[in-house]
Amino acid sequence: MNNSPYLLDLTEVDLSMIHLVGGKNASLGEMIQNLAARNILVPGGFVITVAAFNAYIQHNQLREKIDQLLEGIDTSDIIKLRKTGAAIRRLVADGVFPSELVQEITDRYYELSSRYDNEATDVAVRSSATAEDLPDASFAGQQETFLNVRGAQGLLNAVKSCFASLYNDRAISYRAERGFDHAAVQLSVGVQKMVRSDLGVSGVAFSIDTESGFKDAVVINGAYGLGELLVQGEISPDEFIVYKPNLRNPALRPIIEKKMGRKHHKLVYGTTPTELVKRVPVDQKLANNFCLHEDQILLLARWVAEIENYYTEKRGVPTPMDVEWAVDGLTKQLFIVQARPETVHSQREEDVLVEYHFDEKLSASKLIMEGIAVGDGIGFGKVHKLYSLDGRDGSVDEAAFKEGSVLVTEMTDPDWEPIMKKASAIVTDKGGRTCHAAIVAREMGIPAIVGTGNASLVLQDDDEITVSCADGETGKVYKGQIEFEEIQTNLKDLPTTQTPLMMNVASPDMAFKFSKIPNSGVGLVREEFIINNYIKVHPLALLKHREVGDEVLSKKIEHITSGFDSESDFFIKKLSYGIGRIAAAFYPKDVIVRFSDFKSNEYMNLLGGKYFEPEEENPMIGWRGAARYYSDAFREAFGLECQAIKKVREEAGLDNVIVMIPFCRTPAEMKRVLDTMASFGLVRGENGLKVFLMAELPSNVMLAEEFSEHIDGFSIGSNDLTQLTLGLDRDSSLVAHLYDERNEAVKMMIRILIQKAKSKKVKVGICGQGPSDFPDFAAFLIEEGIDTISVTPDSMLKTLRAVSALEQEKNS
Repeated sequence: MNNSPYLLDLTEVDLSMIHLVGGKNASLGEMIQNLAARNILVPGGFVITVAAFNAYIQHNQLREKIDQLLEGIDTSDIIKLRKTGAAIRRLVADGVFPSELVQEITDRYYELSSRYDNEATDVAVRSSATAEDLPDASFAGQQETFLNVRGAQGLLNAVKSCFASLYNDRAISYRAERGFDHAAVQLSVGVQKMVRSDLGVSGVAFSIDTESGFKDAVVINGAYGLGELLVQGEISPDEFIVYKPNLRNPALRPIIEKKMGRKHHKLVYGTTPTELVKRVPVDQKLANNFCLHEDQILLLARWVAEIENYYTEKRGVPTPMDVEWAVDGLTKQLFIVQARPETVHSQREEDVLVEYHFDEKLSASKLIMEGIAVGDGIGFGKVHKLYSLDGRDGSVDEAAFKEGSVLVTEMTDPDWEPIMKKASAIVTDKGGRTCHAAIVAREMGIPAIVGTGNASLVLQDDDEITVSCADGETGKVYKGQIEFEEIQTNLKDLPTTQTPLMMNVASPDMAFKFSKIPNSGVGLVREEFIINNYIKVHPLALLKHREVGDEVLSKKIEHITSGFDSESDFFIKKLSYGIGRIAAAFYPKDVIVRFSDFKSNEYMNLLGGKYFEPEEENPMIGWRGAARYYSDAFREAFGLECQAIKKVREEAGLDNVIVMIPFCRTPAEMKRVLDTMASFGLVRGENGLKVFLMAELPSNVMLAEEFSEHIDGFSIGSNDLTQLTLGLDRDSSLVAHLYDERNEAVKMMIRILIQKAKSKKVKVGICGQGPSDFPDFAAFLIEEGIDTISVTPDSMLKTLRAVSALEQEKNS
């Protein structure tokens, strides 16, 4: 055991010692001591304790001077804050170490070097404050870190800079905002063996979805090289999401998202004594591939889940974690280099649902740009562009920034915290949702959109804009002020219903958020939305674009499919991720996925579609749905859909997915579809697979008993059933006045279907909008004994209350 009050090995440190070694070092020591047995690797090193920091301050007689400078400081006065911070940092940096501290640090550094068979090994020097990485305050990036530090003198210089960084402007402001006493917050420094991620990969991972607070996801961001460019927001990282509960089964591979980032630069070791690190371009071929392969994604996700489990057991309350990781490019080993409790959703009241309602058609006409949403709020104000904090580049000085303005810049970092807290919203060119600036904005509750690419060029000073993060992962910037209504609902106060209410979910990006709304599962997932928005290419164009001879098309497809093994691999995985994300959000409740139901004119609009689609006079009742699946012209494309479903159910373990066949005209056609599915490995009843029929044709109703022999349930598609029962085109405005699902003929069709299905003990649900729009229609369905009702998320709460009232009235 080391007897020095100034230095401790990381193996001697644990969470009970935050007062002595700070939150970051305490967590590293805790993991080294307790998670090594679970094969989780953390680089070794030592800690320069708070006692050493205090000795340094005392040796240079700085305490009284620092306290005087900080006394009564108004952190909203940017100029005063800047001058005060600079003065304190200069005092600390000009100090000298006590001689015994110099000797101890030098001896311990060379001891660490010999442990790794180096004469002067490369180390990371990280600040670790006593009020940092706490469950209720992250202080993300408030103090300094130095990478690739070598030699005793270089280490001493870095330690002194870390000491001074306790008084960075951002740290002073953050402490004041959080009510921490400046004098009570002290600093320790961690000296940790570097992982050679300059030759490999590094990044950040959360054991919770950072935007929605969905607790069953591990979200991983990664890029090539050292991690500073990622956490500073200089690049847009790759993103991977894994469904956490299914990691317990080693046979499963529950990856439910892979998104390619823009990784055009990386940070590597410098090549001169004064250049610790430098920024270099990434080879284009490397940039167009995912930085982690799937085995690495799964291993990292398991480690993150293990770390969360350990901290949860340790603290006795759920403790989602924020983890920094690195892959050594020499040894190919994965390491955890930091771990801290997540500080936003772990502190939030999850029983309150906040919804924003605004005119989507009106707002769409005012859309300026999109980016990555941080948070879920909406902000409005005048644009104020800043490129630096002191006007060195000719932009307006930060002191001129007015409360309530929208901060628009290339990228913020934690130094910008004093400005960020004054902004109504933030929009940046660069960054990802796990960079330091995003973490700080999220913690402050400020809506931010990062990674727009060109916001600082497109938006001009004094433009009035609305910044919306209320649409899932995609943040949107609108011209002018978009009027919206904010509705808060206490989920504990909602009534229950006897009739299960399900949800129609279109966007995988919104699934985690929607899953918080009381529900009985998902009654309709349309594959068309995922194909249109996430794949964007006609499936046959993916498979056969080289046969077409269109070089422009082939180049576009080559670009879109970057990072995947083949065009078919791209389609299968992207579709599986979209479906899997929704299935994971609602697991273990049923999620009914309808196979693709594009009409030929809609398929034509997909990239390459013109080469594979016929011209039809009336595509609404033409070659759509089931008729495509077994046809020679489309069968191969349908096979990709089947393989995606198989991947979700069997590889990711999300066996709550039910498949649904749309627009199936006859029982014989249903049998052909089932045979085609089976040829691609999807067999009804195998591994619990259920098959539903979209009941939307009069023939589905009239022949319900025959269809029942081949399916496990019906889901009424009231839109098509209404148009085909009444003989009108629902896309035509000329006959729109006749369209009404409450027409007696349509209701008769529904009544007959429910009766026939019940006689065969087959369930019937409905996934149209009618029950939420018309209470009398909902009453009719309940009276007839409908098994489930599925509506859009924005109608869910209204329908829940209406159905509950109807059921009470019926039972009274």
